[in-house]
Formats: sequence, C-alpha cells, structure tokens
Amino acid sequence: MNLLMNPWLFALILSLRVLNATALEYENLPDIKEGIVSINLQEPERTVGYTVGDVLTRHITLEIKKPYQLIEESLPIIGYERRYKGQLIGIDLSNIKHIKKEDGDAVMHDLTFSYQIFTNNVVVKNGALPAEYLRIINTKTKEIVRYRVPSFDFAISPLSIFGAVKIENNMSGYRGPLLLDNSNEKQHFKLLLGILAISLIGLLYMLGKHAWLPKMGGPFAKSYRQILKSANTPEGLQNAVSSMHASLNKTAGFSLFNGNLNQLFEKKPAFQQIESEIHQFFGLSRQVFFEPNAKHALGNAPLQWLAQFCRRCRDCERGLITDKQIANKA
Repeated sequence: MNLLMNPWLFALILSLRVLNATALEYENLPDIKEGIVSINLQEPERTVGYTVGDVLTRHITLEIKKPYQLIEESLPIIGYERRYKGQLIGIDLSNIKHIKKEDGDAVMHDLTFSYQIFTNNVVVKNGALPAEYLRIINTKTKEIVRYRVPSFDFAISPLSIFGAVKIENNMSGYRGPLLLDNSNEKQHFKLLLGILAISLIGLLYMLGKHAWLPKMGGPFAKSYRQILKSANTPEGLQNAVSSMHASLNKTAGFSLFNGNLNQLFEKKPAFQQIESEIHQFFGLSRQVFFEPNAKHALGNAPLQWLAQFCRRCRDCERGLITDKQIANKA
C-alpha cells in the first residue's frame, strides 16, 4: 500500500520515528552537574488503591541557576502514552501546567503534571509515573545537558476482585494501617471533658475553703476555716462562736440579735432559709457566754453543729441558696 495514499498512517510512522530519535537524543546527552538544579517534589498522597480512570498529580518545583536555562520544548507532551520494553504502560499525561518566575541568579519553574490511568487487571499490578528527562542549555557555551525527574511507583487495583482473596494476605506493605474515623469520638470526649471541668469548678465553688474564685473570700468562708481548726474545748467553742458573731454582724452591717433578724432578711433574703438555725445559734451563744447551765438542743457536739451552720451561712453568701428558692417555697 502506498503511504502517500494514507496520510494518517504516514503521520503516525513519522511521529514514531521522531519520538524514537528524541529518545536516542536524550540517551546521548550528558547529565547536568550537581548543584545547578534544585528540585522539590510533591507526590500523590498514597501509593496504592488507584483504578482505571484515576488521575495522579505531581507537583514539581525546579530551580535552575543561570546561565543554564530550561528548554521548554523538552517538557513532556500531553497525550503521549509511554512504553516499557515496547509495551504500552497504560498511563498518559493528561494535563500540564508550567509557571516560570525569575529569582535573582536563578529561574524557578513550577510544574504540575497530571497523569491518567488507562489500564486495568484482574489482580493488583505495579504502575509508575515515568521519569521525565528535561533538556537544559548553557546559554554561554551552548552546551545541552539533561536532567532526570525521578519516577513515582504505585499500585493499580482491579475494579473487582478475581477469585477468593484473603485480605490479610494481600495487604500492600506500602499502604500502612487502616485507620478508623474517630472524629465523632473526639468531639464527644472534648464535650465530656468540658462537662467534667465545669463540674469540678462547681464542686470547688461549693466545697472549697479558700478564696480561689469570686465570692469565696467572704466572712463565713473565713469563719469556717477557723472553726475547722478550733479545738474541741470550751475555749475553742467560745472562739468559734465569737467568729460566727463577727461574720453575722459584718454580713448584716449591724449588730445582729434575735430581735432584728427581719432587717437581715430584708437585706439578705437568702438567709431566711436558715432562720431556725440562726435562732439555734443565738441559743448556743447564750449558753456559752451567759448561762453555762442553760440547755440547748444541739446534742453533745456543738462545735460540729456550728461548723455545719457556718457552712450553710457560707452557701448563702456565695449565692448557692438563692432568693428564687425562697420564692418557690412561698
């Protein structure tokens, strides 16, 4: 058949000859000396799990020192399908982006190569994004050298499993462990930590004896610490009762007795919750200071009761017993 009668066949044969001649030309070129070209490669995220139709993208940054210059015609051709040992490898270059930028005594080339897979198999097969050979010219001496961008090896998976396969025996060593998505559990854990922190702060506020938070340094908080340290003796009890009197007077803003409790309740309504306990306290005070033989209904451990009463007063001053509780009871 006359080739001139079939221009398409003639063009195909001519292009193959040109590509073969170009390949031989690359093989005969010397490699560029070290230190002239710097490369930064950003490869695809994984090396396994690709199937037919997938696109793999390589981002390459080249820095070429002057007077050397990249021959841009040596960049790979879109659509050209490479061969290995005469056989098509089923991977071609589907897109290329090239951005050039001058940077002092060097030129930066930002290259993005997108390769698409056009092959499949019944089992996992090895694949590789081909090594790219770029031609570089010395603009002073006109010497042409080559620079090799390394290849990238990966695995191409079949669209469906062929035959009986045991997953544990066919895991790729390049894949790494299979990780479960624990983002929801992390959010729940953070939420629970927040609830725990708020609960601990609440317990600290209710049970804490020191002034670490606002309203924790009130008169009754100080009296409570003093009562806990008081000795279980008549003198210790007297000191504890005196401390409570001082805290009540300071809270009310005047000397507080049984007869003027209503003035305290008008100023501090929360203390109305413990009115009966305040009356008991004044009875204990009368017995301690004025009537040693008087009886009271506090049992044989008045210091222990006094500590509990002081803690109730401390809750009132901290707002843990609120005016709303009184309104609800009414």
